[in-house]
Amino acid sequence: MAEETIAFQTGERSGWTLFGIQGRLDRLTSQEAGEKADEVFRATRKLAVDMSGLEYLSSAGIRVLLRLAKQAKAEGKEFALVAPKSMVKTVLIESRMDMFVTIYQSEDELP
Repeated sequence: MAEETIAFQTGERSGWTLFGIQGRLDRLTSQEAGEKADEVFRATRKLAVDMSGLEYLSSAGIRVLLRLAKQAKAEGKEFALVAPKSMVKTVLIESRMDMFVTIYQSEDELP
């Protein structure tokens, strides 16, 4: 089995905390990603997940994103997805994630 890799970084843009995910967000990495996202989410009112470095997104990854979106709504926080590329963008569209969370094509679009 191939080694699963995932990396994270945080930054800030236009008052939003950016949580960047690089690599694969799947059943093998979703728990770690969820835990890291929770840490960042607790410390901010506006969280944008930067997906520009994400190569693969599975249903387990979608569950992490959906949980964050629901948590943001319940806590009155803002949550968005930013810069999904190729296959990841297709998965988000087909799973209808845009019904639950705003998806921006780039960081420049963040309000």
